[in-house]
Amino acid sequence: MNYIWGIMILLGVVWGTLTGNVTPVSEAVLSSAKEAVTLCITMLGVMGLWMGLMEIAKDAGLIQAVSKKIQPLIRFLFPGIPAGHPAGEHITLNCVANVLGLGWAATPAGLKAMEALEDLEEDRRAGRAPGPVRKKGIASNEMCTFLILNISSLQLIPVNLIAYRTQYGSVDPMAVVVPGILATAVSTGAAVIFCKVMDRKGKA
Repeated sequence: MNYIWGIMILLGVVWGTLTGNVTPVSEAVLSSAKEAVTLCITMLGVMGLWMGLMEIAKDAGLIQAVSKKIQPLIRFLFPGIPAGHPAGEHITLNCVANVLGLGWAATPAGLKAMEALEDLEEDRRAGRAPGPVRKKGIASNEMCTFLILNISSLQLIPVNLIAYRTQYGSVDPMAVVVPGILATAVSTGAAVIFCKVMDRKGKA
């Protein structure tokens, strides 16, 4: 991505120079830089607010309550994870954050979930946990399933997108809620079906 954006910027500057539009290009660079800083400040506030609420919910036991409610779903999606394993809690927190549209808040939990799943793989290689043993460097079924679910990302409240639309003066920032729910529900449903089909093929 860095190379792609770098090439696009370089081409824009070169084209502006060749066509005699150096001044507009310079003005666009300065205004974009200012806009980027303003957007970062806005999103920093949104992220701080929602991550703070997530921490309060976690300390108040709400996350644990939600985890118990969706535990059957987690067990269905990740049958190979032993009961009580830390990966289950991190996956649950990641799913809750994604459902609320908090992609930034979901990232730390997602990274911890992957680390816990790697620890589970180490336990399997050492014979301390049940499940298929894979060579080091090869992703497990749980890792692949978690990654696909993270990419599809069912969202009920796309907080980040609403914040973006508000920042740029949208007349109705909430207009994306229903289309977002429908689109992410379809993508998540397709992801779950794909994971289960591939899992069955692997066992056949």
